[in-house]
Amino acid sequence: MSPLTTAGPAAELNLPMVLTQLMKGVVYQDTHDKAWRQLIQLQPQVRDYVALIGLTVVIDEAEGYAFLRQRADDEDDADGQPLPRLIPRRSLSFHVSLLLALLRKKLAEFDASNGDTRLMLSRAQIIDMIRLFLPATSNEVRLVDQIDTHIAKVAELGFLRPVKGQDQLFEVRRILKAFVDGQWLADFDRRLNGYAALLAGDETDA
Repeated sequence: MSPLTTAGPAAELNLPMVLTQLMKGVVYQDTHDKAWRQLIQLQPQVRDYVALIGLTVVIDEAEGYAFLRQRADDEDDADGQPLPRLIPRRSLSFHVSLLLALLRKKLAEFDASNGDTRLMLSRAQIIDMIRLFLPATSNEVRLVDQIDTHIAKVAELGFLRPVKGQDQLFEVRRILKAFVDGQWLADFDRRLNGYAALLAGDETDA
């Protein structure tokens, strides 16, 4: 049987649709309802198919998201040859990495003290959150413009989602937890000290 066909009770399910949605990016329960429901039912077929091209599917039913991840570099194909990388690694700037870390910490605090599942932050809140770790400057407008650029990059990466009809409000996407995990977060204070030292060095160089 072809990996793209289904049989029995799942015959009406659309595996190509699910695979296509995954190839396009993260599948969210709240925004891709049909693809999500079918993905949950077609997990074995999806895992088998993407494994053929060197990928694995990560599904977090509790948080409501799924995405494709490249298999580990030490996993070769059936002929012992390294598989080509379909999902490129992204090189993030220092400030984007810092913003991701701060958002992840905020999400952990939110989960610990709130019964809701959606963390909303205003643009002003995000600016205030990151500016504490940036060098002081007399050019406030330029600083805010730079922070807006970092916010836009994080949104482009899929970790922030602008709220429709409210261009100054963002939802922190819970998939951030899959990329900045609990172990990393446990070491957050030490990392922030490193950030502060790096920034102090930048100021000295300037």
